[in-house]
Amino acid sequence: MSKLACFLLGLVLLSAPAEATFSIVARDPETGDLGVAVQSHYFSVGPIVPWAEPGVGAVATQSLIEVSYGPKGLQMMSSGRGAKQTLEELLSQDPNKEVRQVAMIDSRGDVMAWTGKKCIPAAGDHVGTQYSVQANLMSNDRVWPAMAEAYENTKGDLATRLLAALDAGQGAGGDIRGQQSAAIVIVKGKRSNKPWQDRIMDLRVEDNPHPIAELRRLVRLWRAYRNVDQGDVYATEGKIEDAMKAYAEGARLAPGNDEILFWQAASLWQLGREKEAAPIFRKVFARDRRWVELVPRLVPAGLLKDDPESIKRIEALAPRRRARG
Repeated sequence: MSKLACFLLGLVLLSAPAEATFSIVARDPETGDLGVAVQSHYFSVGPIVPWAEPGVGAVATQSLIEVSYGPKGLQMMSSGRGAKQTLEELLSQDPNKEVRQVAMIDSRGDVMAWTGKKCIPAAGDHVGTQYSVQANLMSNDRVWPAMAEAYENTKGDLATRLLAALDAGQGAGGDIRGQQSAAIVIVKGKRSNKPWQDRIMDLRVEDNPHPIAELRRLVRLWRAYRNVDQGDVYATEGKIEDAMKAYAEGARLAPGNDEILFWQAASLWQLGREKEAAPIFRKVFARDRRWVELVPRLVPAGLLKDDPESIKRIEALAPRRRARG
């Protein structure tokens, strides 16, 4: 290669985002759900490294990154190619494949990973049954084995296991430069005619000194709101006890979240369970009187009965304003 060609190649590589990253792609064998989770010392890793499409597969593209491995990989897998064939084909077209690190998994659970010889050490990957972990620019070569062990030995749903892998990677030393951003994406293994339901989870931490801990908090909050939403469904169907259990679980997962508590109280009141709703309303109103102002606005939407006396009883649960003087 000529000096000019080497110089131009260097410019190309320097223009690529350097994603010092550890990540995991996986398929839940019980549900078929597909997921990617990632942590990097790089701002806003979420839009760049993790890619997933319902009923198709998941991709993590990192190191001196070529973002197109994500969308192109999903497009090729959606046409029937497996993860191995897809990644091999894309690598064959990439003159700079030795600086890439990529992992792909398809909807059948077939998986392939690639760590180029020029990825900054410590760098490597481990392919297991229906998952792959990969890392580059790590503080040591124990990071990805620790992630694999944690994923295999953790019980729970896919999100729980993906987060366990990230925690283990960080616990083993993580990125030699530290932490900055993280993301998790989970989609259904089968596509439906309701695409808005097929993307189960898509959460990002753009810039944080402890991004994995923050990502875990967001996943917990996501679970809380999912319970509240399910409670609304149960209430609509007349399954009152199931609704109450779902609301209570949402409140447990997000203690002190006024949004969840307020809607839980409003639903209880609407169902005629005023004794249970009253202490919750009191707690929320004591922290922020704006929730009191919201109460009468729920009537036109049908979320509270058009009963002025009932509305007054709710408003009376707010603490009295102190007189000035």
